[in-house]
Amino acid sequence: MRIALAQTDVSVGQVTSNAAHARDTIAEAASQEADLVVFPELSMNGYALGQLNTDQYLDQCLTADDERLTALSSKGPDVVLGFHEDGGVRTYNSASYLANGQLLHLHRKPYLPNYLIWEERKHASPGQAMRAFNTSWGRAAILICNDAWQPVLPWLAAQDGAEILFIPTNSAAGIRPESLDTIQYWDQLLHFIARMQQYWVVFVNRVGTEAGALYWGGSRVIDPSGNVVVRAPMWEPALTVIDIDVSAARRRRREVPLTAEARLGLIAREVRRLIDEGGDA
Repeated sequence: MRIALAQTDVSVGQVTSNAAHARDTIAEAASQEADLVVFPELSMNGYALGQLNTDQYLDQCLTADDERLTALSSKGPDVVLGFHEDGGVRTYNSASYLANGQLLHLHRKPYLPNYLIWEERKHASPGQAMRAFNTSWGRAAILICNDAWQPVLPWLAAQDGAEILFIPTNSAAGIRPESLDTIQYWDQLLHFIARMQQYWVVFVNRVGTEAGALYWGGSRVIDPSGNVVVRAPMWEPALTVIDIDVSAARRRRREVPLTAEARLGLIAREVRRLIDEGGDA
């Protein structure tokens, strides 16, 4: 499987120009015979949604089956793309897996950060599910940025059979580095997730400056043993193409069966107990 990491910059609230840039990027990836192009979180809309007025905010929300999204995969590679979703009563920070001009899978971000400069709960509702899904190359899952910082979700993706985990991200640098060095956190976290869950991790971060936040790039692919097999540059746009052997995840899990002894019933009982004792449901 040949994957293209589309480390792009976007303009907040400019869906038309962002979609045009995505089309150009997909065409370039297709010229390199990519099977899949992965874009960052909210790559159709930008992150600083609080800067938009009410009309702009509503106009830029997209339904999951919007033709501006589905058409991106109609004549070329599959596409993983982040966008601000119009879900009717609610809106979501979502990412789609698009194939052959159709929506194959939709992930709505369940863990919305609401601290320091991040105020996602003001602009989106949390998703209520995490599911792996089948693609032409293997079983996959999507987590959006902060989702991957919650230990249970990468584990659930592995238990649901994912062999590839896509992590579209908007990660900024320099936000109180004395207490939260995001670049170092991601370096250590991605290595840990890939090694312990024994699947491919495809991390795609954006670049550029928006609302005072500086996005650092550093997109990468990590193999099921925790080795970085390709890394995009820091701070600048890039299209990075890499071939992977999806079946390496299954082989690794047979060699060292870390994911096999999940004890799902034990975990379900203890989680239920914590909820009954007043935990966050």
